[in-house]
Amino acid sequence: MPVAAYNPRPHKAGLAFWMERVLEECDRAGAGFAPDPVHDLRVGLRRCRSMVDGLMAMDPDPAWKQMKKAGKRLFKSLGELRDVHVMEAWVHHFDVPGDPVASKLFEFLAMRETHLKQLAAQALQEFDRKQWRKWSISLPRRAGRLRPGSLIFKHLALERWVEAHELQRRALRNRSQVAWHNLRIGIKRFRYIVENFLPEQHTLWGVDLKKLQDLLGEVHDLDVLWSTAQQANAFSDDAARSQWHARIREEREQRIKSYRDKMVGKTTLWQAWRAQLPQGKQIERAAWQRLKRWAAVLDPDFKHSDHVTRLSLQLYDGLATIGGKTRPPDGEAREILRLAGILHDVGRSKEGKAHHKVSCRLIERLPAPLGIGESALRIAGIVARYHRGSLPRTGQKALQNLTADQRTEVLWLAGMLRLANAFDANRTGRVSRLEVRLQDGFILIAAQGYSSRDRSAEQIAAARHLLETVCRRPVMVKALRPSAVGRAHPKQRSQAGN
Repeated sequence: MPVAAYNPRPHKAGLAFWMERVLEECDRAGAGFAPDPVHDLRVGLRRCRSMVDGLMAMDPDPAWKQMKKAGKRLFKSLGELRDVHVMEAWVHHFDVPGDPVASKLFEFLAMRETHLKQLAAQALQEFDRKQWRKWSISLPRRAGRLRPGSLIFKHLALERWVEAHELQRRALRNRSQVAWHNLRIGIKRFRYIVENFLPEQHTLWGVDLKKLQDLLGEVHDLDVLWSTAQQANAFSDDAARSQWHARIREEREQRIKSYRDKMVGKTTLWQAWRAQLPQGKQIERAAWQRLKRWAAVLDPDFKHSDHVTRLSLQLYDGLATIGGKTRPPDGEAREILRLAGILHDVGRSKEGKAHHKVSCRLIERLPAPLGIGESALRIAGIVARYHRGSLPRTGQKALQNLTADQRTEVLWLAGMLRLANAFDANRTGRVSRLEVRLQDGFILIAAQGYSSRDRSAEQIAAARHLLETVCRRPVMVKALRPSAVGRAHPKQRSQAGN
């Protein structure tokens, strides 16, 4: 690259360091918006924003989004100014004495630089440094709850790996400027997760990732330069136009070839990176860890939700052993019920009584982590919607766009979740175990810790109705005698804790 290489200070890590660095670089950049200070400030902002992208996947606190948004306008205005600085360096690289094209480009870029400096100065003035400093204290504390190098961050890196790998496939297929630019963004996002949250992998991969990003960055710079030259009407005749186009294209193709040599083939860096990221069952386990952490941040009593999940799965497994018409849907229904269980109270993070409806909306907007199907997560949100409140009815908005089989599945799972939630209505965990069997034509649920004299008995009686409707059998609840504990069907005993 014809631009002087950036020489950062000794490597530092952590959100607190980079948020403080942004404030320092604001003063340097504001004193004239020279190329190096502008670049350094953008590096600081990019570091902070990229860390937020990773942390928001596990911690939905709104302050993350607010902090990211606060630096967006400044980052964008500095980006346009940085593009001008980079193009000026490229023009110097291509310039030959007496070349009128270079002179015209320099003149055009100088005028644009003056205008962009004014916009950058305005954006810097509007940047709320006082609020940024407050966040620089509170947000690193939240970030400290998540351990770098953990399976969760490896899972997040795998998601970025999958996205970037697919973007390379598209770039190689259609070879458009947009496709190569998108690939650069994909690799950049993968690199930032590795750089910020996987220190061991960054030690091994960091140099290669930086080189690849630089190669694709220079491809983009050359595309922007050619577009700008045309916009500036810099070419006096077709010969000058052809000469510049040939030189830009040659530099561009050299970089694409260098990229392909490293990243296309049977044995490339892609395979080396993939080998150190989650495999097989690890992917699903990591996805569940991410979802549980996300839910635990929003749910003020996640211990209750975790307990309700266990009880609902005991109901599911018990009904599954009975068979016949009382057997719940199979396939991924059990996993959907588990999802709905751990997520059903995330709506309590918002004010208002209808938290079950809020839960549904929050789950609906949640991107499905790799290893969890989007459809399963969407249906889990609808099941969570009906864990309390009004019963599901045909025509309700939440049930629209579902197939008949999906609606039946929602009714079954909501019936079990609603009843399991009622068993822990007092949030004490007193009802610790459920056993299910068929007796004299009705479904008998024996509950360890249940008493018909408890206040929750009335809620349990009311919560049975939906399950009775889908089972087409009456449901009876009684206390599980201590001597009967452990007599459950073997499948129930083996799966109760899952």
